[in-house]
Amino acid sequence: MYHNPVLLKKSVDDLVTNPDGIYVDVTFGGGGHSREILKRLSDKGKLFSFDQDLDALKNTIDDERFTLVNQNFRFLENSLMIYGIQQVDGILADLGVSSHQFDVAERGFSTRSNAPLDMRMNVMQHLDAKKIINEYEEEQLANLFYYYGELRESRKLAREIVHHRKLKPIETTEDLKSLFSYIPQFKQNKFFAQVFQAIRIEVNQELDVLKEMLVQSYKILKTNGRLVVISYHSLEDRLVKRFLKNGMFEGEPTRDIYGNYEKAFDLLQSKAIIPDEAEIAENSRARSAKMRVGIKN
Repeated sequence: MYHNPVLLKKSVDDLVTNPDGIYVDVTFGGGGHSREILKRLSDKGKLFSFDQDLDALKNTIDDERFTLVNQNFRFLENSLMIYGIQQVDGILADLGVSSHQFDVAERGFSTRSNAPLDMRMNVMQHLDAKKIINEYEEEQLANLFYYYGELRESRKLAREIVHHRKLKPIETTEDLKSLFSYIPQFKQNKFFAQVFQAIRIEVNQELDVLKEMLVQSYKILKTNGRLVVISYHSLEDRLVKRFLKNGMFEGEPTRDIYGNYEKAFDLLQSKAIIPDEAEIAENSRARSAKMRVGIKN
């Protein structure tokens, strides 16, 4: 089961401006956004959707305007070139883990189920959560908990893991959670969500992949083409916000003598777009969603 996509109508409304155009959905998942995009396209329109998860291939759409690319979206530009596509009218990215990946217990994404430490979006890759927890150096673990989980006690967590894995390998999500049973119960949900987020980001290199996709999106979007990004945590949103503002992730752009700089995108709205209360009530994933829309200059 794939749950309803967040901000479905709003995201596609803001994305599709040319029914005859070429569009990309870089996070196909259950195909909800892709199906909505296809509704807005004419017979001349084209949609290319990406997903590295083999489970997503079961949701492919039987439509001659549609192509499903079984690939990580970090290979966006090269993958489209294989199909002779150099420029597109719009790109949509609904980031994070799909509801399906959370719901399939054996994938190891959920804090609610006991499962092997995995967390791979692409089950063919070598690096998984078990390897990280059992083989990373203490400093590496501390850094990923601090930067990707935004956990202040990151060094203490890393020490606990290194100590316990010397006694016995840490193989399941419950093995990992049991190391931190001292966390007060009222704090556990948020705490374990941050721990799992940090590990998952490292397993899938999510922030690096996002940066690569954003840079490639700018290159292949036509002038006035639109980039729509839905994110679910502050690490992603900060990267998207900065890139849409000035085409950079760090530092400041070069300014002229008047203090002006060349913008990468114009923002459709200055503030992030969030779901309304009705959608949040129907879809728990919507609680943390933020959508930003850039129009390429």
